[in-house]
Amino acid sequence: MFENFSNLIRKVGATLGMNKSLIDVVDDDRINMPASEYKRIAKDFRLYRDDYDDIFEHVGKSKRRRHQHTVNMTKTVARRMASIVFNEKAKVSFKDTAVNNYIDDVFADNDFYNQFETNLEKGIVAGGFAMRPYVDNKKIKIAWIRADQFYPLRSNTNDIPECAVVSKTQRIENHTVIYYSLLEFHQWDENGNYIITNELYRSDNKAVIGYQVPLNRLYDDLQDQTNLGKLQAPLFAYFHTPGANNVSLESPLGVGIVDNARGELKDINMINDAIHREIRYGKKRIIVPEQMLKIDKVHQPYFDPEDPTYVGFNGDDNMQIQDITTNMRIDQLKSAMDFALRKLEVQVGLSAGTFSYDDSGLKTATEVVSDNSMTYQTRSSYLTMVEKSIKQLCTAILELADINGLFSYDSTKDPGFDIYFDDGLFVDKDKQLDEDMKAATAKLIPIKQFLIRNYGLNDKDADQWIEQIQAEQPKFTANSFEDGNSPDDYQGADD
Repeated sequence: MFENFSNLIRKVGATLGMNKSLIDVVDDDRINMPASEYKRIAKDFRLYRDDYDDIFEHVGKSKRRRHQHTVNMTKTVARRMASIVFNEKAKVSFKDTAVNNYIDDVFADNDFYNQFETNLEKGIVAGGFAMRPYVDNKKIKIAWIRADQFYPLRSNTNDIPECAVVSKTQRIENHTVIYYSLLEFHQWDENGNYIITNELYRSDNKAVIGYQVPLNRLYDDLQDQTNLGKLQAPLFAYFHTPGANNVSLESPLGVGIVDNARGELKDINMINDAIHREIRYGKKRIIVPEQMLKIDKVHQPYFDPEDPTYVGFNGDDNMQIQDITTNMRIDQLKSAMDFALRKLEVQVGLSAGTFSYDDSGLKTATEVVSDNSMTYQTRSSYLTMVEKSIKQLCTAILELADINGLFSYDSTKDPGFDIYFDDGLFVDKDKQLDEDMKAATAKLIPIKQFLIRNYGLNDKDADQWIEQIQAEQPKFTANSFEDGNSPDDYQGADD
């Protein structure tokens, strides 16, 4: 009863302007973002769910509404792009051994490489996503933040130093669904201190943020504000899709693959729907006199009653059986689909033939490199942004671990960040290994670089391999030659 009375007082206070309330997150004065950006992101995710409006069509003199048979190319393109850009074979490493081991443990505990590819897929759809480390039971955990949960407060040409993160929860209270929104603000004060502010809002309407309530309604251990002191970088990392935001030129957020390919996606769905209806309504049909389809004690069946091929027609007595089957336009529709898919490939930056029909069959990796030049260039642009965001995340993890006494980190020293991306799709590894082996034998490339290029090792592991190789080499002395010959007698022999 007291809680209901408290909610009523706060709701009335919000109405009178005595208590803070928000219709939308962007209504907060600290957030400098247009609402149109998040409406765009909502539309992107709607297509990602394959959620399209029903279509209307005229049947005779009537108009009816029906569901369109779609193909979820948004999901297909995003999944394909994410797997090309990043996969579990990627490896982050540091020259600093202690830092390297700690980050490895954190990433392993969070299943980072698999989770990054999954969230990269959603980020490619909507233009970006964010990662935020936090402490849970004296361990660093990584929170994955979708594009519709991330709100920049201010930004510059290089990065986003301040943001708000929105987390939504729903509960049943008095047989009513109540929606809670936690707003977490990451800001710097005038003295260079990093401040995290938490605010909780309550609403009985899913589309409204609602009025502010105490944090202990849901979170007992969460503080209203925390001063973390002077940090070198923010405690979050934002991945931005490459290229400019051509939808909102002033926005620091990226644009997704959907935003510039809505027309192509619409065409693909229209053609796919036409193919479905062509197959459904293009089946064999034969018109017969209606009386031939009557089945009772007097009339025996002329045709199999389970066969829908025959259609009764109430004509005159001279009516003949007629085959009215029309040829299906599968070849024409297939050509139209192929054309629409090629247009989509151009819009999203993938090479021709990635999704469209191709009779050329399987290709070698060398052919993929030459044929997929557009895909390779697009991947390179994405990798630049991926490397930047992962480096920011590692810095945030080390900063947070140092603050909480989990790991000692000296931010004045460069730990030597490096990341290895598996290029198996674009590099013929057998050919590369053979050519590098010849170059190493001719001493044209260092052994260390040979190991790094062909075995994905970091500097530390490559040095260990070289030390082990040298330790396993036989060491000759004068007493080693039991046949009585001296080492000089073996001059000119193979090493």
